[in-house]
Amino acid sequence: MYAVIKTGGKQYKVAEGEFLKVEKLEGEIGDSIEFAEILMVGGEKTVVGAPLVAGASVTAKIAVQGKGKKVLVFKSKKRKDSRKLRGHRQFQTVLKIEKITA
Repeated sequence: MYAVIKTGGKQYKVAEGEFLKVEKLEGEIGDSIEFAEILMVGGEKTVVGAPLVAGASVTAKIAVQGKGKKVLVFKSKKRKDSRKLRGHRQFQTVLKIEKITA
């Protein structure tokens, strides 16, 4: 069974037992989070919401709170000998999908 959830302005296809990296969510490691914005549930019978599936939910547990890979931002101006190199690491949460309820 799988589901399509919406969190952090993005949509993710999830299945039970898999890990998922999302934008930072509040909570401690081991806390349980329930997603109510379910766009689609698939399996034996596929249910597509309009826009959400009524009564469906996905339960996940926070596995890791941390930062993602560093993204380098390089800016330069031609013929001016001007350069800037900056780095950015986005906060993210790794979730373990525990249960999908249709």
